[in-house]
Amino acid sequence: MLKLDILVLSVHPDDAELGCSGTVLKHIAMGNKVGFVDLTRGELGTRGSAEIREQEATASAKILGLAVRENLELPDGFFENSKEYQLKVIAAIRKYQPAIIITNAYHDRHPDHGRANELVEASAFLAGLRKIETYDDQGELQEAWRPQHVLHFIQDNYIRPDILIDITDYWDKKIESIYAFGSQFYNPSWEGEPQTYISSPEFINVVAARASEFGKSIQVKYAEGFTSRKILGVDNLFNLK
Repeated sequence: MLKLDILVLSVHPDDAELGCSGTVLKHIAMGNKVGFVDLTRGELGTRGSAEIREQEATASAKILGLAVRENLELPDGFFENSKEYQLKVIAAIRKYQPAIIITNAYHDRHPDHGRANELVEASAFLAGLRKIETYDDQGELQEAWRPQHVLHFIQDNYIRPDILIDITDYWDKKIESIYAFGSQFYNPSWEGEPQTYISSPEFINVVAARASEFGKSIQVKYAEGFTSRKILGVDNLFNLK
């Protein structure tokens, strides 16, 4: 069994790169094992295709140094926070037994993002109930497992973060992982495809501006922000920035 320290469960391939890849890179550099489980293949995206995005996700995983990346293949745009899909997410959580889960923003302009947040939050709690039975790929009964924390990255809508992580040293690699998704973000070779909000050359400036704004709050160049439904604490006041 591959046990992860951090599991990122986000709805579309590229959500995690935009929302938390700097934090992921930082923790991998610290020796933590991190993996991504994308909930859908992003098959409803205006540009590219599910097959292309799968190739791009694999390329990004190599850039980030992930221990694993897989896809649950839930229906893009039409999944629900239902028992059927909760059981799939619960099985993924129990498979990797992470201490920390990171997922989509709790609300955003894209309805999939907030709905994914609700699905992952519910599944993370239910994964700790031993009377809910799920099975691994070999048909073996999985052990109950509940992560210590579920954090949500911040997406298009402005949300005040509960915690900020300095990612200055990992900014360039974060941008590289984002641009691995050449079908989705600014790419001159895709000029024949329909243009979208995120495919414009200006979009990456928005990503940088938010990271810079968050960074300014803790006196660093770039930071990523996260929220938590659970109150967070530290055991030493001198660990505060």
